[in-house]
Amino acid sequence: MLVFAAALPAAGALAVWGLRRRPYAHWVGAGAAGLAFAAIALLPVGRGSGAWLAADGKLTGGWWHQLSIAWAPSLHLEFSLAVDGISWTLALLTALLGVLCCIHNAVGAEQRAADLLGADRTASGPLQGAPGTVATGGPSPAAGGAVGAPAGSAASDPLGVPAGSVETGFPSPAAAQVHGVPAGAAGDGRESPEWRSPVLTALLLAVQAASTLVFLADNLVLFFIAFEAVLLPMWAIIHRYGDPAARRRAAAKFALFTVAGSLLMATGLFVAVADTGTADLGAIILLGGVGNDVSLLVFALLAIGFAVKAPLWPLHSWLPDAHTAAPTVGSVLLAGVLLKLGTYGLIRVAGGLAPDGAADAAPVLAVLAATGIVVAGLVCLRLPEIKRLIAYSSVGHMGFVVLAFAAGTEAGVRAALFGNLAHGLVTPLLFFLAGALKARTHTGSLGALGGLRLAAPALAGLLGFAALASLGLPGLAGFWGEAFTVYAAAERGGAWLALAAAAAFGAFLAAAYLLRMLRRVSHGPVAPAAIGIGDVSAAEAAVWAPLVAGTLLLGLVPGPLLTLLAEGIL
Repeated sequence: MLVFAAALPAAGALAVWGLRRRPYAHWVGAGAAGLAFAAIALLPVGRGSGAWLAADGKLTGGWWHQLSIAWAPSLHLEFSLAVDGISWTLALLTALLGVLCCIHNAVGAEQRAADLLGADRTASGPLQGAPGTVATGGPSPAAGGAVGAPAGSAASDPLGVPAGSVETGFPSPAAAQVHGVPAGAAGDGRESPEWRSPVLTALLLAVQAASTLVFLADNLVLFFIAFEAVLLPMWAIIHRYGDPAARRRAAAKFALFTVAGSLLMATGLFVAVADTGTADLGAIILLGGVGNDVSLLVFALLAIGFAVKAPLWPLHSWLPDAHTAAPTVGSVLLAGVLLKLGTYGLIRVAGGLAPDGAADAAPVLAVLAATGIVVAGLVCLRLPEIKRLIAYSSVGHMGFVVLAFAAGTEAGVRAALFGNLAHGLVTPLLFFLAGALKARTHTGSLGALGGLRLAAPALAGLLGFAALASLGLPGLAGFWGEAFTVYAAAERGGAWLALAAAAAFGAFLAAAYLLRMLRRVSHGPVAPAAIGIGDVSAAEAAVWAPLVAGTLLLGLVPGPLLTLLAEGIL
């Protein structure tokens, strides 16, 4: 099952690429992601106790399951996979988001095909409509409000999604389609991006496969290879399928920051392997990490590398640009998966390999985290765009995770792991909702929105639910991690009380900016951009439901997850 967990999405990516001209290619990808989710979900079956046992001079049994195949022993490289409570929860979250993103993309592609078919029939009819009246798969800006019909009030398709209201991850067409031919498909000699849309699904599966391998890797060299393998498909998602106005700059910034951080991380990993003589992650953690003389150096190199991906202030500036430019599914994977690579690496790899260095660097790490929480909250109070606001909120949430880890107590580590998982459910839901809203209204500007509770009450209700979960309302997933982060910092006493106060103030700021967002988007009179938009469709509800359920479950019954996290090797 360990091999299937990473191999199935990789095989699915190759299959979708090979079938990219077939109409069912998206669903092949969704099926592969679903099988990978099932394989990961079955990993707890027959798991070990998590206790280390001595047998034949070796320590075994600390992992639930373990697999090791020699690859290049002279380079300390083995295909070594292992899973415990910490890695399993993150691998399961990755698989879940992979399934949801693939289904989202498949449904969007079907809607796009239906829109193109409708445009073809309209354009080839006996009567040619006036300019602005040909169906193009979305409301025509020129026709908005014509003859008393509000823009975006077209009838819904069989899936229940209003025409033009589903984002598929395609670059926005520059002009209306004529006779069913997408804009840009002819005349410039280049194939239209619409015909290559299954490639986006293949890229999603590639990100899922590499990320799963990161969480399951028990060999430091394999961990680094998998960590870097995430970069290229994620860069391609932003660069090829993001907002045409910002995607190139955002993709370049993402790549530069990530590569720079990876160079430092690689140096730290190689120093650790040279010092211990092994690349076995579990063995190094069990033996107490690297020597005291290099512990601070190793932790500093690894912490900076992982802080870029987390991201930790002030190494965060690539994230808002990447989120704003990325398609909806790209933002979902960025928030729910890629940020978790950074926090997982910081907690398990950096903290496990260099625990003494982590203790020495904890005050600096805590100050940066607390500063990031406050700065992100203040910035969010002034941001005018919904996706950028959600992106900056992630900087604050990850600040809570890092502060809890820096506290170094049992409560702090549990709070960090729990908050990490909660963020992976709540923030992807926010990005799904923001993407649906932007696809319907064609704007993300808070000043151009309003009255959503009247125009689309179900969508407004879900947005309110996700915002309340994000601000840490008791009974929802976001509460436990943030509350116990403040407790863990206060428990240290002394100067840590000031950091606890800063984190609490950051939670207050989160409530302020999220409630401001809801007031601007959901309340007041219906804005022109929101007139006639469709409400939540059955397909959208099916994609978002697991995230809503998970947010409620973790908020109301946190005990089982805390028990699983206790079965981890740190």
